[in-house]
Amino acid sequence: MNELARRPIGVFDSGVGGLSVLRALWSELPEEDFVYVADAGHAPYGEKDDLAVLMRAQALTHELRYRYGIKALVVACNTATAAAIAELRASHPDLPIVGIEPAVKPAMAQTRTGGVGVLATRGTLQSEKFRTLLQSLSATAAPKLQACDGLADAIERNDAMKIEALCTEYTRAIGPFGQNFGDCDTVVLGCTHYPFALDTLQRLCGPTVLFVEGGTPVAKRTAQVLATHCLRHPDTNRLGQTEFVTTGDKQALAAALQRWLGVLPDSANLAPNQAVGPMSSGAPAKQM
Repeated sequence: MNELARRPIGVFDSGVGGLSVLRALWSELPEEDFVYVADAGHAPYGEKDDLAVLMRAQALTHELRYRYGIKALVVACNTATAAAIAELRASHPDLPIVGIEPAVKPAMAQTRTGGVGVLATRGTLQSEKFRTLLQSLSATAAPKLQACDGLADAIERNDAMKIEALCTEYTRAIGPFGQNFGDCDTVVLGCTHYPFALDTLQRLCGPTVLFVEGGTPVAKRTAQVLATHCLRHPDTNRLGQTEFVTTGDKQALAAALQRWLGVLPDSANLAPNQAVGPMSSGAPAKQM
């Protein structure tokens, strides 16, 4: 029996945005165990320089690997993927690592009007990895790019008024929306936080606009990688568990879990862990 296959999968993001990826991972890999780290004490990543993001990514990967014994890693943050995934793979060549990038190619394939908007952090849009992605597109029309300063942080804090104001500002920048040639009919959510503002974005853009996010493709890719490395959990009939960890406010993470995933870890079991900064470790929660 491959005991390595019984180990958890590590997932990290700058905060709660990666929960949208975790939700997709639960759906695709219900038998697997996960350790999710919300690096809220160092958020937002999207407005930091690449070196700062790389340092956090390296620290979190080391923590997940050597404290929690993960068998694979999912970088559930577009900014961290762009800034750090090449270095993470070089530093940990024996650890399967899956990243995420804005789903521009699928969006360009699905648009009917030729109009695609991309909402992402400034760090993602300015990264070399994203520039390479754009250069690989064969479409005649380039997508409209919009850096959404402050939006991930507003979602992190569940600041409804700020979310509304920022979504209004940023969607106006990639409009007009419609079904005529050149209108924006497809929007890429290039940050894992943004799916949690989908109701607001859909209302502002209109019911016919299609939103494309990266959680489901990442989950499917993770399943493929695990299969390739013979790391799928051997008991396919079990329901896995997830341990939640944060470098920020443990009660804020607990509230986000309840709000967006329907999970409420036992707050009495949220104990401090000082390995990579102020870190709190959540009680395992059954996947839903």
